[in-house]
Amino acid sequence: MSDPNSPSRFNEEKAAYTVRGGTDAPDLEAGVAAIRNVLATLPVRPGVYRMQDARGDVLYVGKARALKNRVANYTQVSRLSKRLQRMVSQTRSMTIVTTNNEAEALLLEAQLIKRYRPPYNVLLRDDKSFPFILLRADHDFPRIQKHRGARRAKGNYYGPFASAGSVTQTLNALQKLFLLRSCTDSFFKTRDRPCLLHQIKRCSAPCVGRIDEAGYAELVGDAKDFLAGKSTKVQAKLGEQMTAAAENMDFELAAVLRDRLKALTFIQGSQAINADGVGDADVFALACKEGTIGIQAFFIRGGQNWGHRSFFPQHTSDVPEDEVLASFLMQFYEEVPPPRNVFVDRELAEGDLLGEALAERAGHKVALSVPQRGPRRRLLEQATRNAVEALDRRNAESTTQAKLLREVADLFELPEPPDRIEVYDNSHIQGTAALGAMVVAGPEGFRKGQYRKFNIRNKDTVPGDDFGMMREVFARRFGRAQAEDPDRDSGEWPDLVLIDGGRGQLNAAREVLEDLGIEDVCLVGVAKGPHHGREGREVFHLMDGREFTLPVNAPVLFYLQRLRDEVHRFAIGAHRQKRAKAMGASPLDEVPGIGPARKKGLLMHFGTAKAVRGASLADLQKAPGVSAAVAQQVYDFYHAR
Repeated sequence: MSDPNSPSRFNEEKAAYTVRGGTDAPDLEAGVAAIRNVLATLPVRPGVYRMQDARGDVLYVGKARALKNRVANYTQVSRLSKRLQRMVSQTRSMTIVTTNNEAEALLLEAQLIKRYRPPYNVLLRDDKSFPFILLRADHDFPRIQKHRGARRAKGNYYGPFASAGSVTQTLNALQKLFLLRSCTDSFFKTRDRPCLLHQIKRCSAPCVGRIDEAGYAELVGDAKDFLAGKSTKVQAKLGEQMTAAAENMDFELAAVLRDRLKALTFIQGSQAINADGVGDADVFALACKEGTIGIQAFFIRGGQNWGHRSFFPQHTSDVPEDEVLASFLMQFYEEVPPPRNVFVDRELAEGDLLGEALAERAGHKVALSVPQRGPRRRLLEQATRNAVEALDRRNAESTTQAKLLREVADLFELPEPPDRIEVYDNSHIQGTAALGAMVVAGPEGFRKGQYRKFNIRNKDTVPGDDFGMMREVFARRFGRAQAEDPDRDSGEWPDLVLIDGGRGQLNAAREVLEDLGIEDVCLVGVAKGPHHGREGREVFHLMDGREFTLPVNAPVLFYLQRLRDEVHRFAIGAHRQKRAKAMGASPLDEVPGIGPARKKGLLMHFGTAKAVRGASLADLQKAPGVSAAVAQQVYDFYHAR
């Protein structure tokens, strides 16, 4: 069987084709005609279809057991929901991908939804990857660490954890319990005495021989047992060792073992959810109120609670709840390896097919079930309560947020509450490491996946010129938006732009927009009050020259301050990263073809980059690891100027 997670698993070059037709204007009849044109080419076999608009943007991704039969349903307009009728009216082409079976089609559907983010599919809008604990297996003394992203390193991965905080808390306790190292391999090699972690009894110091390989391997085995759910076995073993140490009058060792037992008790006591006997399982419960759907997930591994998280899928109107949950699960397990058991709170129409697809992805059997009794049922009921409570909190927050946005619209005379607010700020130190920052907010809160930073690179911009920096940022942001989305169909044009600054920054931004012919974007400058603090009265500058302040206890003022503070935080963080990178830069970085190893060799041989620049060709050839060709390249780079 081929790797189910391989990016080349589905070869679209061989299995896909596109049929185009119809006019550009949205039209239901034109959409149906385009779909009927595709029907003549469709086989009666499993596959995935993509609905596309006149520009080729993907509107919807669907899978089918029999493509011809499934796509034919879209020509029966009277049987479609309003949402699907709107989709058909925009459809002008389709791309078809055939697969070997329906399970493959389901897997491919989830991949394509994640890739294209179609507006008519249920979307799991969560930009955060899940953290794992990684116990590496590529060293004689394995390292334990937090891990996100692709799982390329050799070792054992334990997760997912619901948040970085829960991973950090568990890692701290595991270090106290098993004394495993967390340092990098390079740090491990250079140690000649134990580090601070050994002093505070969170590492066994294998780097300096305080524990041999066999003893460390025993600690690693205990850690694996614990993370696999065998905490009772580990607890009994530690208790026996502590008793034996006390009987042998080795009270120092007994105290160490006692502290490790305390750490184990802490971890066991922090499990707020009783999952004894559950093993490895994910629990999902769905709640729906006022047209909003929330899904609560519990992550249970080895009978231990590794956290929970709430999700709020988008584009769920007119979609049956079981279909929302099924689509959510397939997208969720695009990033997370499925456990052997997945508990859900309702029967799914395609539950068997979903289990088959997840099993193909995981490489082991995956059972989807609705628990009816015992601890599994109690766990599901707890997830259901959490789903309802999380949804109630979100709806309450949305109500408050909607009220604030209405007040913002009234305050700045917008025709309706803003759906997209962009906030801008600059950051630099006397003109160095200068950059601009943009954060985005909407009715659901901050959209961190859409934050942007702009490195100031215009040579005509005077270092430290805030107005010039703002002009460059706006020219790039809105110049590109006007070129790529002149019709403003993408939803990425702002309804309101806030600028952290006063009249000068506002005028600089306005001049840029006027030069671009953009006159309908509301710009507002937010200047700090006379005391330059939260107690001060922020002054709001409008494009028509008016300026005003708000009462210090006004909720809308707190909201606008929060937006301003967020862009300030983002700009400062990006500036610090850029400055730190610049501090570690070397003049040798400019020489083409010189990698880290040769750069290090040249610096070790000559002492400084200045000495390298002044060295003769013969001297360069004497440097270790530098060939005659590389020496010539370095010499020519500096002496051709």
